[in-house]
Amino acid sequence: MKNTTMFVMSAAGAAVLLAGCATPNARDAQLQARFDAMVKASFQANGPVTMARLDQDDTQKFCSDPVLAVAKETAAARAALEKQNLDSIKWPAGGKFLGDWKAGESIAQSGRGMTWTDAPEQANGGNCYNCHQIDKKEISHGTIGPSLWNYGKLRGVTDPASAAAEPIVKYTWGKIWNAKAYNACSNMPRAGHMGILTEAQIQHVMALLLDPKSPVNQ
Repeated sequence: MKNTTMFVMSAAGAAVLLAGCATPNARDAQLQARFDAMVKASFQANGPVTMARLDQDDTQKFCSDPVLAVAKETAAARAALEKQNLDSIKWPAGGKFLGDWKAGESIAQSGRGMTWTDAPEQANGGNCYNCHQIDKKEISHGTIGPSLWNYGKLRGVTDPASAAAEPIVKYTWGKIWNAKAYNACSNMPRAGHMGILTEAQIQHVMALLLDPKSPVNQ
């Protein structure tokens, strides 16, 4: 055991020494390559969860970098990524933004979907209560995101039939479909963009938030 420990320590020391001899850029590249290999070796495909989950798009790469994400000189890069995400939003067919608020409540309550134990044909949930208060009667909810209680009422949405004409309705759809369009490093999942929720499911969640008949707006 002692010899093994000394061997590991010697190997680690040699790695540090070699890294120290390399140029900063080369050393960073070596460390990044080792890190990427370690991450890939730590995961395996299982059912609906594939190795593609490890692939990052430009927004994810930007927001995963602690230097880029906070540096003032990256404001232009953030703005460009937000525009890229805004342009990717798929607006509802026929301009129908609202569905059934009762179905929306079920979606908001469900956190199932997209794990290796879930059947691929199973409908995903939105897991909305994990981050938000929505219905004031719900006793279990997260606080990562703002409270959405009275969301439509506070914003003056009184007629779901004319909802498409109200700017807040379009903004809410965009926020649910791709939150990165309004904040490049938002913690909110890109429900539509990443295929977590379907267009119809988002319509139902929209109704939960905006339909005057929804308990959220009572």
